[in-house]
Amino acid sequence: MTSSTLNTPRGPGRVIRLAVTALLIVWFALPFLPLVLWAFADGWSFPSPLPTAWGVQGIEDALGFGLLPGFARSVLLGLVVAAIATPLGALAARALTFGAVPFPRAVSALLLAPIALPPFAAVLGVNVLLLRAYIPPVLGVVLVLVVLALPYTTFVMRTAYGAYDLSYEEEARLLGATPSQVLRRVHLPMIAPALARAGFLAFLVAWSDYIVTVIVGGGELVTLPLIVAGAAAGLGNDAAVAVMSLGAVIPPVLLLISVLAVRGSGRPTAGRRRRSSAPPDIASSASSSRPTISGASA
Repeated sequence: MTSSTLNTPRGPGRVIRLAVTALLIVWFALPFLPLVLWAFADGWSFPSPLPTAWGVQGIEDALGFGLLPGFARSVLLGLVVAAIATPLGALAARALTFGAVPFPRAVSALLLAPIALPPFAAVLGVNVLLLRAYIPPVLGVVLVLVVLALPYTTFVMRTAYGAYDLSYEEEARLLGATPSQVLRRVHLPMIAPALARAGFLAFLVAWSDYIVTVIVGGGELVTLPLIVAGAAAGLGNDAAVAVMSLGAVIPPVLLLISVLAVRGSGRPTAGRRRRSSAPPDIASSASSSRPTISGASA
């Protein structure tokens, strides 16, 4: 009997799992139902349970508020922050995990400090320093958001490195692999799922930010959360706010699906010999670099 057969739920267990999955889907999807109704409601008066007039006025109003430019700026900001915070978190986590940092507890506490500090007070203090250093507002927003995302990326990557086996890298080097080959063919494939999760969290930090963008950005960087908040503060903008709120959900959902698609830890199968885990180009370069001993018998 194979392990897949043993792990396959049968009878009541499968029914319970399907029921729990359905309940979770309903639990997370139910709050978006009013938003969908509001997005296409030109009129909705109490006590009617459904909109009294349907239309696309909400979409037109959302576009008039600057939905598309704000959406693009938010996506770009999230990608930039994720591209910077993810490798920095990976480097910090690897150094902390394998003891390459003096006073690791103090460094860990320093990296996690942005989570413990009150965001509003911390950002106000940092903004004074950025202004005195003549840092451009957009660059200041990126720098502060990277600092706020580092605790999440470092924590995710440290968990991954806690289960990381350095012997695979050592074996690849013994087989003649160059540092770049070890990085591309051994290191990155093994931590790819963790990198995807860390990048997803870093993107969310920047995508949903409001305080940093308002205070540090000083109005020069108008992202989607700022546009939604401005529209929500007015009267009669419910349909436009609903449309923009639904638009704010799309990138995180797509990224979450992409992260879930990155399956496997990249580690060789437990029952497989270590020699078989060496990549073909590493093995071939190792065989070509082995010295031949003249006079050796076959």
